[in-house]
Amino acid sequence: MTEKPFSVFGPDFTFAYDDWLTNPAGLGQIPAERHGSRVAVIGAGIAGIVAGYELMRLGLRPILFESGELGGRLRSQPFEGTDGIVAELGGMRFPRSSRAFYHYVDMLGLESAPFPNPLTPAAGSTVIDLEGETHYAETLEDLPPLFREVAHAYDAALEEGARFSDLKAAIRDRDADRVKEIWNPIVRDWDERTFYDFVASSDAFQALSFRHREVFGQVGFGTGGWDSDFPNSMLEILRVNATECDEDQHLIVGGVEQVPQGLWRRAPDDAVYWPTGTTLAGLNGGAPRPGVRRIFRADDDRLTVTDRWGRTESFDAVIATCQSWLLTTAIETEERLISQKTWMAMDRTRYMQSSKTFVMVDRPFWKDKDPETGRDLMSMTLTDRLSRGTYLFDNGPGKPGVICLSYSWMSDALKMMPQPVERRVELTLSALEKIYPGLDIRVHIIGDPISVSWEADENFLGAFKGALPGHYRYNHRMFGHFHQDGMPPEQRGLFLAGDGISWTPAWVEGAVQTALNAVWGVTAHLGGHSPAANPGPGDAYPWHGPITLGE
Repeated sequence: MTEKPFSVFGPDFTFAYDDWLTNPAGLGQIPAERHGSRVAVIGAGIAGIVAGYELMRLGLRPILFESGELGGRLRSQPFEGTDGIVAELGGMRFPRSSRAFYHYVDMLGLESAPFPNPLTPAAGSTVIDLEGETHYAETLEDLPPLFREVAHAYDAALEEGARFSDLKAAIRDRDADRVKEIWNPIVRDWDERTFYDFVASSDAFQALSFRHREVFGQVGFGTGGWDSDFPNSMLEILRVNATECDEDQHLIVGGVEQVPQGLWRRAPDDAVYWPTGTTLAGLNGGAPRPGVRRIFRADDDRLTVTDRWGRTESFDAVIATCQSWLLTTAIETEERLISQKTWMAMDRTRYMQSSKTFVMVDRPFWKDKDPETGRDLMSMTLTDRLSRGTYLFDNGPGKPGVICLSYSWMSDALKMMPQPVERRVELTLSALEKIYPGLDIRVHIIGDPISVSWEADENFLGAFKGALPGHYRYNHRMFGHFHQDGMPPEQRGLFLAGDGISWTPAWVEGAVQTALNAVWGVTAHLGGHSPAANPGPGDAYPWHGPITLGE
């Protein structure tokens, strides 16, 4: 028997989405009289595109609305005049455990490559610069003992506080009962405690100094520093660690925006009802509708949507994939469509800030060797300076390189928000010049820089959710919203999706999984069902869903 790849299987909802997607029995059947039914999908990010694509395959007519850019936070902005040389402004590294997401990557024939994270072969070399002291390394063993002590202490803390090896083994085996046996007590113990509390109170870190905890916050291990997440609920971090979202990360060659763009234009071979060659783009007249300004239930009891220019249309169901705050700040949403407890959860959701600044350079000059030291001229860099994380992208022989000069979160991102892009470049170059004295990065820059602050974008108001202690119940309400059997009639038919309502915010897999939940929800709402040979997430939810904490 072939061992299945490690996947984001739970730990809150132990359902194998990749198995559901690839089962030859299909995702479901819609009654023939409901074929062609119109479903509004608000938001054309990856959640909206996946939901629309799968609804189309089932024989429904998804109508997408988008107030910004198709692709959402999978935004690959090309540098002017280039082909496939991009700045990944949103998601840029995708763990191989994101099996549902990679189902679509593979379907589209896209290529991935290891992401140049710190201390990985893809990075080549890493420089860690803290408090003015610089360390060059190609592996963890090249760093001073303090860094290895920090890495080993976190491993020990995970074992002590979360039975980490047992939990990961159960996830790897897709043993739903075993996962829940281990995970549910952790939820009770850690929902109201922070990531920092977990680290600082562990026996492993108690035996070390404050300096060790500080270094862990500044540098971390795997994807980089963790201090921006210190105030978050520890459950959020444990999910990332246990499902390997911080390991074996890849980039999508040529830009991840090819995934939503590809699904938008792809004609499935097995679509029901629609003629061969039908695409999402074709069903939508070539482009999404403009942004939504109002959602309400009309006198005939149908869900009704009004767009930015005043066009009002009724639908058989609605999927809202937009950031949850937009349903109160940008979209006039009739209050009775959603329960007050779910409104509370959506409004209390806390979003994190994130900023990136990119430049294109004439070539990957950082691979040149310093004649005195034999080391790379420049490396993937983690620092406590303003730039925080600097990533280097080699696009292949004869092609320009790309440098993400700065990738920062929370307070570090807020320092950048009011700055114009040229000033951001100057600030980060100034920080890097202190780490690499004598290296002139400026002479290699070509074209115009590209930058983003997601919290300043009116369509997002932040980069991704960062659950605070005590938010488990809120997340449970939002994630489970697709299972509407027990809801009053006026609340049925509107479904929530997107990584912001998932258990794994900031990771594309959460957006894909919640989109698939919504597809199941719409199917059930319209009288359809998943086949007995391939039960869907709603079928499994009563048995394998998240533990309920008392109110």
